Amino acid sequence: MKKVLILGAGLVVKPIVNHLLSKGIHVTVATRTKSKAEAMISGHPNGTAIAWTVEDEAALDTMVAGHDLSVSLLPYAHHLLVAKYCLKHKKNMVTTSYVKPEMQALDAQAKEAGIIILNELGLDPGIDHMSAMRIIDNVRDRNGKIEEFYSICGALPAPEAADNPFKYKFSWSPKGVVMAGNNDGKYLRYGKVIEVPTQDLFKNPLKVDFTNVGMLEVYPNRDSISYIDIYGIPETKTMMRGTFRFPGWCESIDAMKQLNLISYDKFDMSGMTYAGFIARQIGAADATNIKEKVAGFLKTDVNAHAIKAMEWLGLFEDKPMGRGEDSPFEVTSDLMIGRMELGHTERDMVVMQHTFLAAYPDGSKEVIRSRMLDFGTPATDTSIARTVALPAAIGVEMILNGEIGVKGVFRPVIPEIYNPVLDALEKLDIRMEEEYGLPESENIR
Repeated sequence: MKKVLILGAGLVVKPIVNHLLSKGIHVTVATRTKSKAEAMISGHPNGTAIAWTVEDEAALDTMVAGHDLSVSLLPYAHHLLVAKYCLKHKKNMVTTSYVKPEMQALDAQAKEAGIIILNELGLDPGIDHMSAMRIIDNVRDRNGKIEEFYSICGALPAPEAADNPFKYKFSWSPKGVVMAGNNDGKYLRYGKVIEVPTQDLFKNPLKVDFTNVGMLEVYPNRDSISYIDIYGIPETKTMMRGTFRFPGWCESIDAMKQLNLISYDKFDMSGMTYAGFIARQIGAADATNIKEKVAGFLKTDVNAHAIKAMEWLGLFEDKPMGRGEDSPFEVTSDLMIGRMELGHTERDMVVMQHTFLAAYPDGSKEVIRSRMLDFGTPATDTSIARTVALPAAIGVEMILNGEIGVKGVFRPVIPEIYNPVLDALEKLDIRMEEEYGLPESENIR
């Protein structure tokens, strides 16, 4: 019986465990709290739960040696440690995280060890890469070139659950969502490099009308330009990766950034109320009429959407925060986590859209659009858990079965990987719907 080691027991672990166990694979889940690992295994005879922390390298060494493949679902900072022992014992490895330069630097060692370290095999990154490459290779097979490419993804509450001013609820790493607000953006549009500093990240979002969902807004997702090489489309004049949100999110988060509410800088908050904290952030002498003062600071109306969102969050309340030395980021993210958790009876959804403009030697052009709309089911799994975990699970199964022959550090951007993974996902009702031959008027503007 093949044996797989899964490191971590976070929000996306359960679907990968269930999938692998259903395929007759022995699964060991190792995480800090043994009870969490046991919950993932659910008493299955082919499952093992282990209490383990990343500080225990000796145990990691032993665990990696005793399994055929390791899946690291730890924070990305720990992937290199896992890779160290996978290389030592010549064991394959899978992650759902972005490839950092330090991981890419292990390519030669992985080839020498005869193993694959397969990264970015989740949703975003993961399904986005695979579904994009399927279209890019199709265009290339017809001697076409990609002139424009927009790749946009978002994990959101289903429309009926988007019932707060932010129109957002957390179905995965809450602090990660807030942290993303501190990123810069960089993309290529119409041949011009656009650099978006973090303070401007949520200004002037694009608008996209998504079928069966409605109007969504889009802000840039980190550095898009590196994907020109990853996707092998040097000819493109536009390369933009973005994040979907319901309208109102960008305005609200932009206002909160102007107030430095997601700053990591710590200071003494002892004895402060939320209103007093906000007064400090805007340099006000006191918290009297704080809502009006914030509106004045932001040069907006007191009834603006962003003001209402912050009021709903509790930031203007004359209520003790109960904190000492801390950062605005922790205050804000804790308030959001407390009020914006996805309810047990509520659905989340994943929306993804690729939009290409392709040109051909005969002078013709077409817009190609690929869309995914996937909903979670409260009784089983969230959509974000399924769409992150199941590509990784399928990749693990393929590696164990010898269906992936390449060695080294990889993303799933080659047909040998993306075609069978996408085909397997479709059988699990996770699919991108492709439309070819659309007029240029269907492109994103």
